[in-house]
Amino acid sequence: MINKIPKFKNTQKSDFSTVLKQRVHQYFTDNKINPNANFKMYLKTIFLLTLWFTFYYLIISNSLGYPLTYLVWAAMGFTIALVTMNIGHDAVHGAYTKNPYLNFLLEQTFNLNGASAYMWKSMHNIAHHTYTNIHGYDEDISPIPVIRLSPSAELKPIHKYQYIYAFFFYFLGTFTWVFIKDYIKFFKNKVGNYTQKQHPQSEFFFLFFYKFIYYGLFIIIPIIFTEQPWYLTFLGFAIMHLVSGFYLAIVFMLAHAVDEVSFPKVAESGNIETDWFTHQLYTTANFAAGCPITAFFTGGLNQQVEHHLFPNVCSIHYPKLAKIVESTANEYNIPYQNAKSFLQALNSHIVFLKKMGKEL
Repeated sequence: MINKIPKFKNTQKSDFSTVLKQRVHQYFTDNKINPNANFKMYLKTIFLLTLWFTFYYLIISNSLGYPLTYLVWAAMGFTIALVTMNIGHDAVHGAYTKNPYLNFLLEQTFNLNGASAYMWKSMHNIAHHTYTNIHGYDEDISPIPVIRLSPSAELKPIHKYQYIYAFFFYFLGTFTWVFIKDYIKFFKNKVGNYTQKQHPQSEFFFLFFYKFIYYGLFIIIPIIFTEQPWYLTFLGFAIMHLVSGFYLAIVFMLAHAVDEVSFPKVAESGNIETDWFTHQLYTTANFAAGCPITAFFTGGLNQQVEHHLFPNVCSIHYPKLAKIVESTANEYNIPYQNAKSFLQALNSHIVFLKKMGKEL
C-alpha cells in the first residue's frame, strides 16, 4: 500500500464534473427546490420514528406472548435499519437540513440505535466517501480477514468459499458495531489509512454515554420491565441484530461490492488516474434506481451513485437527480452502473464474491 495520501486529478479541470454540478444546480434553481428534506421526507421521518417507538413500547410492555414478542424484536431490527438509512444517514451527512441543530438531533437516531454517529463520520463520511474502493484507504472494503472485497487484498484459501459463508457474517454487522468496532476504531484512531486529529475530550465521554443509553434501552430496561427470563431478552436482542445487521450489510454491499464496479490502484506517486467525480461512477453502483418502493426501504441508498456524487443533498431527491447523472455520464462516455432490480444486484454481488475468492 502506498503511504502517501491519494490525490485525484483536479476536479475543477474536469468537464464532466463541471457540467454535472451545473446541471444539478440548475435543476434545483429552475424548479425552486430546496436540496434538503421536503414535506415527503418529513412525513416519512414521522412515520418511521412512530414505528420505532411503537415496537419499542411493545417490547417493554410485557403485553405479548413469547412468539409475538420475538416477531416484534425482529420488526424492531427491521425498523432500526429503516430509521438508520432513511433518517440518520442523511443527518450525519448534513443533508437532511441546513439547520445544524436539527441535523444533530436526528443524528441521535444513530446513537440511540447503538452506532456512534461521531465514528461513522470518520469511517464513512471521510474514509469511504473520499477513497471509495481504494484498498487500504476505504474501510468499507476491508471488513474482516475472512471476507475479501478487493483484488488488492491478500487472497487466502478460505476465500474460495466466501460466496457461501459471507452472508452469515452479514448477520453480525450491527452486533459487532455496537459492541466492538466503534471502540476499536475510536481508540486506535485509525480508519483505513486515515488517522484523524486527536479526539475532542468530550467525545471520550459521549462514546460511553451513548453506548450506556443504548445498552440500557435495549437490554437493561427490557429485562426489568418484562417478566421474561434475562436470557430470553438476550435472545430477542440477538434476533433484532440479526435482522438489522443483514439488512444494512446487503444494502451497502450492493453499492460497491458487485461485479461491475472498479477498484482503482494508487500509483507510486500517490496519484489516481481520474478526478474524484469520475472515480465515484467507476466505483459505485445503483440498483432499481427510480423505484419509489426500493427507495423507501433503502433510504435512497439503492442510488448510491447520486449519494456519492452529492452527499449533501437529501436522499429524497435522488430519483430526479439520477436522470441528470445518467444522461451526463453517457454524454461523456463514463459508465453509469444500475442493476434493474435488487435480485440482479444480489446475483452480481455473489458473482463478485466468487471472483474475489480466486487469484485475479
